Amino acid sequence: MSSLDDLIARAKVLLSEGHSPGQIADELSLSMETVTWLLTQAKGGTAAPKDVHIDWTAVSSQAPLLDGIAQMLLNRYYTAQKDPASPAADVIVGIALSGIPLATIISVQEATQLAIYHPSKQNASEHPIGSISGNFASVADERCIIVDDVITSGNTMREVVKYLKKHGAVPVAIWVIFDKRGIKDIDGVPVYSLFKISRID
Repeated sequence: MSSLDDLIARAKVLLSEGHSPGQIADELSLSMETVTWLLTQAKGGTAAPKDVHIDWTAVSSQAPLLDGIAQMLLNRYYTAQKDPASPAADVIVGIALSGIPLATIISVQEATQLAIYHPSKQNASEHPIGSISGNFASVADERCIIVDDVITSGNTMREVVKYLKKHGAVPVAIWVIFDKRGIKDIDGVPVYSLFKISRID
């Protein structure tokens, strides 16, 4: 999916299938602003927001390659630590949807608990809120690492960090494959990315 027309078509198909704009943003690794523009651009004629589409399905669709990416995230974190022998965290928090497979693999490798966070942007209610799934680990009083595929605007990560702190957890790090903003930390929680994506105009 390399052209703008392809992105517009894909966004419209996802919308017609019942996906919320937040889910479309996650599916296409784009900001909410960009998705809104893709879905309405024919009406307004405004210029496209500055964003970068990342298509990593060649890796995300292959479990052995996902395992390799998870290992790279682990190595990235531990090489940056002063004491790499200390455990990273008690709970790995995967952000739905794309952070879940990575968080699961990392949780197995680290022998930790697994929690799943559902961001508010995926909630279609009138007053959307984010939440930790009750079917997985609790985060209260636990050291947590947050895992996702992409930081697009940083809003979801800020939401997760705030949620974890409010519920008695201690977020110690954020691990992502791609960082579109070059963010070093979010509310004091350091970001460890494998790749920083920059748009040069």
